Amino acid sequence: MNLISFCIILTGVMLNAVAQLALKASVKEMGVIGLNFSSSSTAFLKLAFEPFLWIGLLCYGISVVVWILALSRVDVSIAYPMLSMGYVVNAFFAWQLFGESMNPARLIGMGIVLLGVYVLARS
Repeated sequence: MNLISFCIILTGVMLNAVAQLALKASVKEMGVIGLNFSSSSTAFLKLAFEPFLWIGLLCYGISVVVWILALSRVDVSIAYPMLSMGYVVNAFFAWQLFGESMNPARLIGMGIVLLGVYVLARS
């Protein structure tokens, strides 16, 4: 894989990660959204006016365009597993922004993921 292809994939991964974090930020103050119609319809109405929801959806939309560019250059069997870098990015920023747990087992797991991405990118 060449540098341009890797950068396009990395851009798609980062946009996807930002989208996830924005969606989390949009529901952070809401608590658990119920599965029944009355509570979920109220929650979704409230979400409609949440700027982070729209930022997340915009990032997803742009990431689809970037992902199409990536897939036009790289085999899907190489590109798709590289999305796992997003797990590492999201875990780190969720820890920083939302105070989510970060423990040695998670750090080891993220290291394994990054090692796998490195091996894959070199193939």
